[in-house]
Amino acid sequence: MHTPSRRSVLTSGAALTVVLAAPARLRAAPKEIVIGGPAGAAKYFNADLFPVLEKKLDCKVLYEGTNSLTNLQKMQADKAAPKISVVIMDDPVMLPAASEGLITKMSASSIANLGKLVDGAVHQDGMWANYQRPWAGIAYSTKRMKTAPAKWSDLWDAKYASKVIVPSLSNTEGFWTLLAAAHLETGKPYKEAQYEIDGAFKKVKELKANLLNVYTNAPQAINLMEQGEAWMIGGQFSAYTLIRKAEGSPVDLAVPGDGGFAMPSGIAKVAGAPAGDLADAAIDFFLSPEAQTILADKAFVAPTNKGTPTPAGFPDPASLFAPDWAFVAKNRAGWVDRWSKEMT
Repeated sequence: MHTPSRRSVLTSGAALTVVLAAPARLRAAPKEIVIGGPAGAAKYFNADLFPVLEKKLDCKVLYEGTNSLTNLQKMQADKAAPKISVVIMDDPVMLPAASEGLITKMSASSIANLGKLVDGAVHQDGMWANYQRPWAGIAYSTKRMKTAPAKWSDLWDAKYASKVIVPSLSNTEGFWTLLAAAHLETGKPYKEAQYEIDGAFKKVKELKANLLNVYTNAPQAINLMEQGEAWMIGGQFSAYTLIRKAEGSPVDLAVPGDGGFAMPSGIAKVAGAPAGDLADAAIDFFLSPEAQTILADKAFVAPTNKGTPTPAGFPDPASLFAPDWAFVAKNRAGWVDRWSKEMT
């Protein structure tokens, strides 16, 4: 009978160890998914949302935080071999992404929560969906103002000369002041007023005497309001203002009686997404009540899943006006040029 040598036992034992260890290493390696989205959301995404997603889906999230236009450019450059599987961008930037075939249609058969959203949250038959709705209104200094602004026309009140800031039209939220101006000038509801651009510019030019500044950098603008130099910021949004309020800043956000607006926060699956089915699962998570409850609490955004309770003090998501973003995207460059000529 052959007795194995010590060397052969060690050799075969080492080989067995390799065979047994390899599957263990494979099992330990988490699935990875690259998600591209706004840099401003990185803090609460990484701290509060992604740990839940990673545990739920047994995966590792690699987050690329930047702005919508930069993510669009990345997707254009990587179209032949995408690196990002899920992208979060403003609705106006989703439009060219869809037209260029950079994102792919989603279905409720693979993303169940897609069929559970409020009206108007799913776009182009499933090309993208709104996973949250930050709302826009008038941010104001609680140092300077004892009562909240009641209506959009307050921005034009002569007693606020040199005390108002508005966003530039180069910022997505810059459209809200223009839309409010169109409504005030024409008396039409927002759904009709959004197309009355000549009336909008006529009215917004009357705001000049009240303007302290027109911003492209939101943090600088809200710093002026925190210091009490600015009393109001027209067209500011919840996911920025109310986070600052929660941190102790003397600011608040009013939804005027004549209406608030829905900021466009879209999520989509990248065409050729390398994470495959995991991308569907990640999107389904973002659209779930579980994720949207976290976002409502940490980022002050209105949920879009009808099964998510709307926190006390939040506006009804269905009451927020969402404009014709295709019309905005088509005309925005011309409006920005007109703004720079007529508002400086």
